[in-house]
Amino acid sequence: MIKKLSLLLLIFFTTIAFSQKRNKLILGSIKDSLGIVKNANVINLKTKQGTFSSDNGLFRIFVSEGDSLRVSSVQHDIKKIIITEELIDRGELEIVLKLKTYTLDEFEFKRNFLQGRLGIDIKDVPKDKRDSLLRKVMDFSDINFKATDNSLDEIDKVRPPIVNTMQGAMSMAGAGAKIGIPFKYSERLWALRKKLEQKKQFPYKILSELGDQFFFEELKIPIENYFHFLEYCNPLGIEDMHKDGRILEIIKILKKESKSYLKIIEENK
Repeated sequence: MIKKLSLLLLIFFTTIAFSQKRNKLILGSIKDSLGIVKNANVINLKTKQGTFSSDNGLFRIFVSEGDSLRVSSVQHDIKKIIITEELIDRGELEIVLKLKTYTLDEFEFKRNFLQGRLGIDIKDVPKDKRDSLLRKVMDFSDINFKATDNSLDEIDKVRPPIVNTMQGAMSMAGAGAKIGIPFKYSERLWALRKKLEQKKQFPYKILSELGDQFFFEELKIPIENYFHFLEYCNPLGIEDMHKDGRILEIIKILKKESKSYLKIIEENK
């Protein structure tokens, strides 16, 4: 019985390693003409997985040859990167984004009035001009929301509006009538979709926050076993802890469970 179990585990780990052997973790940096760019979205259009740049403009993402990365930011033009074998061997990627050019309405301009970045300048712009600027920044009429972008906000964007199909019957139903029941399952469905999206994004977010050095050097988790290790720890509630911001608890669990996980791998070599 023990031999059969060991054989099954060996086959399982071999299958995981084979399916993920082409996935490579690369380190990227994002900047523009003014310096680093933080909170930029980075999406792998092939795997539908994504991450975002840190306060230092850095990000990490799994890629394979032929994948396409889509890099976007509110203040910058969208840029697409094709992953080549040379880039994977190098393991590093530097991305330079181009700042968007905004055509403003009539504007009072003074020397040294602007410092160059919207996040810095907006507090110095008069209120009436600021409103005009914000209207332009928040104008998403030219954005194709059907384009592949796996962020959590996209789920809410494509969510269809709830239409009151009982409008004609409300006068007969009386003031105390409610129409929430027909949409009960719709609400549950969208909640489920959002939960599944959070589950899919978790491995990339936790890696970006804790760093590859923590997982692959300190914990000594093999890169090809990264996803499986998180699934191994998931019954302890690490995804819910991450959603609640309980990072220190997650770190303690990962450190403790990595020891038993590595023993299992060693025993089944």
